[in-house]
Amino acid sequence: MGWNYAMQWLVVLPLELTAAGITVSYWNSSINVGVFITIFLVCIVAINFAGVRGYGEAEFVFSIIKVIAVVGFIIVGIVIDAGGGPNGQKLGSQTWSNPGAFANGFKGVCSVFVTAAFAFAGTELVGLAAAECDNPRLTLPRATKQVFWRITLFYMVSLSIVGCLVPYTNPQLLNATSSVDIKASPFVIAIENAGIAVLPSIMNAVILISVLSVGNSSTYGSTRTMAALAEIGQAPAIMGYIDKKGRPLVSLAFALALGLLAYINIAPVGDTVFNWLLALSGLSSFFTWGSICYAHIRFRRAWHVQGYSIEDIPFTAAFGVIGSWIGLILNILCLIAQFYVALFPIGGSPNAESFFESYLAAPIVLVSFLFWKFFKRTRFVRSHEVDLVSGRRDMNLKELREQERQEKLAWSKPYRYYPSTTITGQLTNYCTGSIVGSVRYASGERF
Repeated sequence: MGWNYAMQWLVVLPLELTAAGITVSYWNSSINVGVFITIFLVCIVAINFAGVRGYGEAEFVFSIIKVIAVVGFIIVGIVIDAGGGPNGQKLGSQTWSNPGAFANGFKGVCSVFVTAAFAFAGTELVGLAAAECDNPRLTLPRATKQVFWRITLFYMVSLSIVGCLVPYTNPQLLNATSSVDIKASPFVIAIENAGIAVLPSIMNAVILISVLSVGNSSTYGSTRTMAALAEIGQAPAIMGYIDKKGRPLVSLAFALALGLLAYINIAPVGDTVFNWLLALSGLSSFFTWGSICYAHIRFRRAWHVQGYSIEDIPFTAAFGVIGSWIGLILNILCLIAQFYVALFPIGGSPNAESFFESYLAAPIVLVSFLFWKFFKRTRFVRSHEVDLVSGRRDMNLKELREQERQEKLAWSKPYRYYPSTTITGQLTNYCTGSIVGSVRYASGERF
């Protein structure tokens, strides 16, 4: 699972570099996209070599811009939908009935699960960022509690508005042959169709920032994951080298070197290569979150069997074990749905190439798991054997909770409910959306 997660982010970097280059061509398509790939790669290299502080500051700035942009789009979208745009056209919810909300019926809905998972992926990176925070026990719970509200506002509301403004039959939307053509963003299309000048360019600039933000965070996630894999012996030991500034330099160099794959997209075979690279990580989010849910279930079971109390856990999940069971079942159902679409593609007949382009990650994860089990002869650990002590900090929970309560009383009311700067930058990055992720989900004939 560790390498599945690392591969997910390693593939994202070259993809986002290509997307960033294409986004710029919205303004000028005469310049080779390779020029912009180089510029953006240099920017990401500079940010990541600045260490976690440079990364956190960059993401904080990116996040503020994205929050303002998405809130602004929601307001503008409501005005346009109500007929307040320059063209005076009142749309209401007519696109939900003509041509309809769901293209290709049940199979169409199943086909976007992977794309939607890509847009939602990344909230788990809060855990990685927390490892480098001054007080993760305090900042992590406050940040994660806001995930629901951020997703509701920045995903569900904005995408519902896009669905009202842009029908899936719009010829400007993405199609199956241009999976990274951000010029076809439905956010930009919605504003352009309303006859508003200048604002489409501003929205496209925000999408560009979002693409760079995702590329930047993918580097952060992949490097920390590879360093952790090296520490437990599942990656070359050199990958675990960390300098005095806390940078996993070898892993960082490896991840950034893979960013050079973005230049392949300039060649005629670029689309084919990228399709297969994406096939390696297309289902990663389902395996990642399925394993997180399962790990939480096993942890809570082991915690109970070994005689510990729930009160001994500094932070508990809002829905407990039941929430994890629901999450695990939903991830399995999504994998089943994707298998169905991969086997019987929309508008086509079953064929091996189409199936493996959609489902290649599943057999790779399964084979890797079985290989490691047989190669290392590891066994399944029973609940009473799970190690719940190693790496655990000694703390007086009662004393710490009282201290936190006193600190909160001294805060102003808005700050009591707002997470710390470092975690906010990371969490907002993925819960406001990688806007490009939302764009991919909202666009195309499958919305």
